[in-house]
Amino acid sequence: ARKRNTMNRSHILETASSHITVDRAHTHGDAEDSFTAIAGGWNWWRNIRADGELDSHDIAVMMAIFKIARIAGNPLHADNYIDAAGYLAIAGEIAGAD
Repeated sequence: ARKRNTMNRSHILETASSHITVDRAHTHGDAEDSFTAIAGGWNWWRNIRADGELDSHDIAVMMAIFKIARIAGNPLHADNYIDAAGYLAIAGEIAGAD
């Protein structure tokens, strides 16, 4: 039997609203500034990588870039450093790096 979900759409939307208007803004700075920095990093990666479709290695690297861009908005938020290192470890494993 399927487990009954205790969250409803109103609760999800209220929680999301709280996260994007208070919690995330306090932790990561202005969303537009953060997204602009992330877009710059992702565009840089797409311009220097080999041609072709994005693959799992690209996404792991791009997620590290995402976290590095977040560091610019809040260099004291330790999770960004930890997450970036984790994504780069995954990228290295996917690439088969020694």
